[in-house]
Amino acid sequence: MKLVSWNVNGLRACVKKGFTDYFQQADADIFCVQETKLQEGQIELELGPEYRQYWNYAEKKGYSGTAVFTRIEPLSVRYGIEEDSEPEGRVITLEFESYYLVNVYTPNAKRDLSRLPYRLEWEDRFRSYLLALDVIKPVIVCGDLNVAHQEIDLKNAKSNLGNSGFTLEERGKMTDLLASGFLDTFRHFYPDRTDVYSWWSFMPKVRERNIGWRIDYFLASAKLADQLVDADIDCHIMGSDHCPVTLTVRL
Repeated sequence: MKLVSWNVNGLRACVKKGFTDYFQQADADIFCVQETKLQEGQIELELGPEYRQYWNYAEKKGYSGTAVFTRIEPLSVRYGIEEDSEPEGRVITLEFESYYLVNVYTPNAKRDLSRLPYRLEWEDRFRSYLLALDVIKPVIVCGDLNVAHQEIDLKNAKSNLGNSGFTLEERGKMTDLLASGFLDTFRHFYPDRTDVYSWWSFMPKVRERNIGWRIDYFLASAKLADQLVDADIDCHIMGSDHCPVTLTVRL
């Protein structure tokens, strides 16, 4: 089974830049997107009759939002991590027979770190949510987690230490999540691979020079380790400031 995750940074814009071509080429069983930046009725996305579409829209127009396109009909779908759907549309959970799939767009701490306290509190709630699911059946988590976990996960680690997405606090929350029973699937297969990133600034020539960050992930319950086949990052795919990440797994 192939899964794909992509922060499209505005799905309507990404569609004009080749999203559909990549979607067809990827031929994924489940395709997750983050930062859709649209409201219900603002796009007619023709992906083929075999794909069911699930959307979690942010209340704020042109902001956040997630979606999942799946060939496999889920047993249930849940929006948000609380009883009520969260206003920023950041999480969709699909329950399947033998696992849960959680698509997430983690809040950004902001450049001035003004949202860091909220981010850290959100991380604790999200981890508790995942652990509660993991008691029932294994969990696969994908999306833009807005953190480069280790120095190997970004080009200029020393100069970015303490910046949004590379604070000790945010990295510590990722460490806590992995320690609680999850695998970073890319590092599971490629623990030492360098210069492989999933996000680049829009500043001139940054992507061309591969000055990037790896902040998009597939995490999996450690109990799925023997069923993981491969994880990859499609760095060559344009259309967003992020590129797609993939996971192949036997489920």
